[in-house]
Amino acid sequence: MYILIGGVGMMGSDLARTLLQMGHTVAVVDTDTAACQYAREKIGVMAFEGSAVNTTVLLEAGIRKADAVIATLGEDALNLAMVTLSKYYGVTQIVVRMSDRDFTQPYKLAGATHIISTTELAINRIVNAIEYPQVDAMMHFEQGQIEVLKLSLPENCSVVGRKVAEIAQDEKFPMGTLIIGYQVNHHEPLSIPNGNTVLEGGSTILAVTKPEFVRQLINFMGLRN
Repeated sequence: MYILIGGVGMMGSDLARTLLQMGHTVAVVDTDTAACQYAREKIGVMAFEGSAVNTTVLLEAGIRKADAVIATLGEDALNLAMVTLSKYYGVTQIVVRMSDRDFTQPYKLAGATHIISTTELAINRIVNAIEYPQVDAMMHFEQGQIEVLKLSLPENCSVVGRKVAEIAQDEKFPMGTLIIGYQVNHHEPLSIPNGNTVLEGGSTILAVTKPEFVRQLINFMGLRN
């Protein structure tokens, strides 16, 4: 894919590097000369110096052939302008970083296909860290109706040594909860477990559950703070 990124700040730079490593063709646009030079020399992507809301610059950067545009400019108003122009030039995937929630509807109307609220992400991570310190990571889906948890299993965890099928049939296991991912250790790839998979100490699981069952799941597994 040809991906055009507006803004080469910390997020834009990291995105460019990651997407390049994934095999995509990446170009960035920024008004900062030093940032563009860094993108070319240190990251290895194409960099166009100028405003990401200037049509001449965007056309030079190849917006007409872009498969996706990511707007990570410093202000929502600028990101909104870039989203609008991207939609005008026929880009089908338009991702935008949002700082102010008041821009949610304007972004949708302008044609953004994915709106990433950095404020909400930060708040959710902080709240989760305080509320559920036993959880390595948590992601919300469908406006918080579904939770995906990443949990590390210490040797003294109550589910260690048990099969996934046995755990699922336990009457104390939260109803509707599924173990969908399993990683024996950090050196092994994440796999999809089956009923005969035995959970080992020091491993990691991914579990899907309802928000109201998160605490029950943690307690069932015997995880401590």
